[in-house]
Amino acid sequence: MPKKDYPIKPVSYTKVKLADEFWAPRIALNRTVTIPQILERCQETGRIDNFAIAAGLKKGRYAGVYPFDDTDVYKLIEAAGFSLSIHPDANLEKTLDGVIALIAAAQEKDGYLYTWRTIDPAGAADWGGPARWSNIGRSHELYNAGHLFEAAVAYYQTTGKRALLDVALKFADLVDGVFGPDKRHDVDGHPEVELGLVKLYRVTGQETYLRLAKFFIDQRGRHEGRPSYGEYHVDHKPVLEMDEAVGHVVRAAYLFSAMADVSALTGDAAYTRAIDRLWENVVFKKTYITGGIGAIGETGRAVGESFGTNYQLPNLTAYNETCASIANAFWNHRMFLLHGDAKYLDVLERVAYNGALSGVSLEGDEFLYPNPLESDAKFPFNAGALTRSKWFECACCTANIARFLPSFSGNIYATRDDILYVNLFAGGSADIDLEDQTVGLAQETRYPWEGRVRIKVEPEREKDFAVHVRIPGWAQGRPLPSDLYRYADQAEGTIGLKVNGKGVSLDLDRGFARIRRAWKKGDVIELDLPMPVRRVLAHEAVKDDAGKVALERGPLVYCLEAADNGGRVLNLSLPDGTEFKTHVRPDFLKGIVAISGLALASIPAEKGQTSVSKEQEITAIPYYAWSNRGPGEMAVWLPRTGRAKK
Repeated sequence: MPKKDYPIKPVSYTKVKLADEFWAPRIALNRTVTIPQILERCQETGRIDNFAIAAGLKKGRYAGVYPFDDTDVYKLIEAAGFSLSIHPDANLEKTLDGVIALIAAAQEKDGYLYTWRTIDPAGAADWGGPARWSNIGRSHELYNAGHLFEAAVAYYQTTGKRALLDVALKFADLVDGVFGPDKRHDVDGHPEVELGLVKLYRVTGQETYLRLAKFFIDQRGRHEGRPSYGEYHVDHKPVLEMDEAVGHVVRAAYLFSAMADVSALTGDAAYTRAIDRLWENVVFKKTYITGGIGAIGETGRAVGESFGTNYQLPNLTAYNETCASIANAFWNHRMFLLHGDAKYLDVLERVAYNGALSGVSLEGDEFLYPNPLESDAKFPFNAGALTRSKWFECACCTANIARFLPSFSGNIYATRDDILYVNLFAGGSADIDLEDQTVGLAQETRYPWEGRVRIKVEPEREKDFAVHVRIPGWAQGRPLPSDLYRYADQAEGTIGLKVNGKGVSLDLDRGFARIRRAWKKGDVIELDLPMPVRRVLAHEAVKDDAGKVALERGPLVYCLEAADNGGRVLNLSLPDGTEFKTHVRPDFLKGIVAISGLALASIPAEKGQTSVSKEQEITAIPYYAWSNRGPGEMAVWLPRTGRAKK
């Protein structure tokens, strides 16, 4: 009997070759700039030396402030593993093999691996307690393990080398010997180990790891014989009773992703019902227009980096951590694999093009930790900085975006029985196993700048099967699959769908246009998605967006930045009747489509006089491209005014 799993199977990123002008250059930049820079920073800051010191190969103290600094090295290895599968690099692989040798040497004899405690047990006590697992709500011992497990699987699957996988399995076996139904009942303060254990299960087939992942999930909110770590650590109630997303956003989204994995692999439908409720809460009441999640910023360890209350979505102080956006993408992809509904891909796409991509600069060497929707050029939003930084003392986001980019193409296609799903649009090709043959697909498109997509279907032999092409929610009049945002204007143009030049009806099912026929080599699907500039309004309960409007085009959210608008934007308002124009600008911000129109600029009044407004030509750029030219005002949401003059 086949093992339980997601009913829909993703097509691996290793089967997809991107050759577009949007994602392919970014993935290449990740390989040539971002990953090498992270490696260099991990060397400079002592993160790699920590393993050598723990192994007794060097002398020194633990270099770093946080006990989870080990994970920056693990995520670097995972990112490089993904990247190497796309673009082999013998020098990078040799360097990583050396780092992995240090990790293996640092592992204690019974499998334990936590360099801070190994190097300086007394110094580790603040976070980790006086002994192993004694302060597990804060220690990040299991969080570290989870990222180690994920890195080990990625590197093994790319290179076939077992050195890091053997380290991971030895550590996982130790954890299984400590925690379990008839052993210690406890949970990590930061969910992540569950995701890593699931990946170990997938690569080894050992159900021990899957059972342990489920055990950790089931123990959340159950405090018999152990302390409660509280709402912030998503330990306030059992997962099956949760109905509102609260607490630390990355912790929560990693947990929800793991719940989806375990639900699929065990058939536990109660998990699915729980994450369905939580997804509804997040998408209807707690998601920014960029797809980012996390309203509460750095206000202290007890509440920072967290979800706010329902409809609490401030712009200037929005946190929207890059890690949280990536976790949100992970979660929504899994929700699609569970349910087959394109609404989850609508969220994933919004996150990918906006809330996550903004986390890395256009040059690939600077980063945003939070991703606010407004900047006054005074509030130091980015871990104390007014613009992007090359590194952070807490560097989780840098390596997270580095592992997200090379694996992104694994979201584009999926299969179920004799159905082939086209989830996202990006130029390139893919070889997709569908039942008893391989089907080649080739996309030609300038998405997200244009809405025309040409998909060439190349089965090995003529056969009847279905191709389901996603029709994005934004093209159907829905910014998000909820009432949290809505368009203020009517859509222009109609969606077009053709097969071999002949129009076909939009046979829509759960957001997909279904095309079933006997496909043969050379068949072509053509999709045309109109891309007018759209005005977006927020739900009336979102107080920070009351009386304001935002701009979108296709999957992209736009913003106004001071550098393009006379040095200020927070004095601007946008009349309802403004007519917008689009401009293809290949040499600006690495190539974008910009939006222009007329706004009203508030002019400070002279003493004793009334302030006035004057018309001003504005330029809007994609949100992901902001903060690439130094500090300055920025806004996604602008006040609305009366209709513009004709």
